[in-house]
Amino acid sequence: MPDDIRNPQDPQDEQRLGEAFADPNSLDDARMGKSFSETNASHKKKPVKTHHRERKNHKPLYVFLLCFAALFLLVLLIGWLIRRTDHKDINERANRVRTAQPVVEVATVRRSADQAGLAIPGTTIPLTEAYVYARANGYLKSRFVDIGDHVKKDQLLAVIDAPDLDAQIDQARQQVKQAEQQLDQQKAQLALAKVTVERYRVLVTKGVFSRQDGDQQEANYASQVANVAAAQRNVEAYQANLQHDIALQSYEQVRAPFAGVITERTVDIGALISAAGVSSGAASASAPQGQTSSAGGTAQAGASNSAGASGSSSQTATSAQSPGQGGPLFAVAQVERLRILVSVPETYAAAVHAGGHAQLAFQEYTAMPFDGTITRTSDSIDPNTRTMLTEIQVDNRDGKLIPGMYVVATFPPKPGAEVPLLVSGDSVSIRHDTSTVAIVVSGKIHIVPVILGRDFGSAIEILHGLKEGDTLVTNVTDDVVEGAAVQVRQVKDADQLPAAPPKPSNSSSGSKP
Repeated sequence: MPDDIRNPQDPQDEQRLGEAFADPNSLDDARMGKSFSETNASHKKKPVKTHHRERKNHKPLYVFLLCFAALFLLVLLIGWLIRRTDHKDINERANRVRTAQPVVEVATVRRSADQAGLAIPGTTIPLTEAYVYARANGYLKSRFVDIGDHVKKDQLLAVIDAPDLDAQIDQARQQVKQAEQQLDQQKAQLALAKVTVERYRVLVTKGVFSRQDGDQQEANYASQVANVAAAQRNVEAYQANLQHDIALQSYEQVRAPFAGVITERTVDIGALISAAGVSSGAASASAPQGQTSSAGGTAQAGASNSAGASGSSSQTATSAQSPGQGGPLFAVAQVERLRILVSVPETYAAAVHAGGHAQLAFQEYTAMPFDGTITRTSDSIDPNTRTMLTEIQVDNRDGKLIPGMYVVATFPPKPGAEVPLLVSGDSVSIRHDTSTVAIVVSGKIHIVPVILGRDFGSAIEILHGLKEGDTLVTNVTDDVVEGAAVQVRQVKDADQLPAAPPKPSNSSSGSKP
């Protein structure tokens, strides 16, 4: 009997015994499984072998890593604190900038301490100026004057050699003689016709000849009278043609139209001259201003009176001449008295009258005053420039002044006129094509359109838009906008207003605009 089923008291044994009778092989299988379980090394406790090895000391490494980590965390914390502080400061400053009011410099608008007259630039021009053209074709045979020479009226300036014109005159003289001989012949035939008609009258009365024959002789006589008259007219025509050629021959001598000074010469000896004044063989010169311009005259001079500072002769105001077909031979100017044409603004036109005076300042004579007399005005306002053309004359018998000099004409202040308001040039700005200034009213900016007067460079006159006592922003920036709240800072009294324009004197004309 197997050992596994010896204990019949054990219920498990009884169960196994019952299973053994049911399956004979089950006991063997159970016995083999128990044996495998007892011999399985995985269910047995193995003795732990003890290895005696020397342990390494890692404590310094741990301390170093701990210190490094602590230092890193400290640096990170400090950086975060600094960044947080800077960010806070930046935000605070940004808030202050957003909420702060800009500071602007202001000045109280006042009137100029001294009222200066109206100063207008101009250019001296001769009282009379003429350009001499040739009327005869030929070559310039002789020249007796040059630029700068003073000449008298009808003084000989040059001689033109015109042999073809001389030949035409000789031919005209011969034609006159031939016509006179034909007239004598017709007169002789008229005398014969007169005697014949008188005889026929007697014979017809006596009945020797018929009345028809008498009428025929009367007609012959009348025809001969007409022939004599025609011959006489022919002689007169040839004589007129001769006088025309003689008149042209007189233009071979170029003479001065009036006393003055030669200001221009465009020809020299040997130059080919045409009747239109065009020369060949000499240095070409452009036609003077006024000769090729339909405007010319005082209008042209008035328009260019401020251009003389550039020194360009083409911009110098000159008197008007009839438009010519070519350049002149000479230019003669009367300089004993000079004139200046200026354009007076409309606001000052009522104060300028003929007979008044204006002080003239020349750069060449800074210490010498010149008094000019207002001789005439146009008595009309140019709608394009809103100015009135005014002529001023100055005595130049001593010859100190010359045509083309730059001059500043200063008119006295208008009687009873109020001293204008002056502001600095930096306070004026252009917005929407309008001149404006900024004033401060109750701590806020107010943009005011203004009408400007004269511009003195650092100072500008204000004709309309401001009143005395306004608080004016002296330097307009991008922060100066309509309705902006600002803080004001009053400038010093010395810098509050720009310098007033200089009093009219020759010493003030040292610089040209």
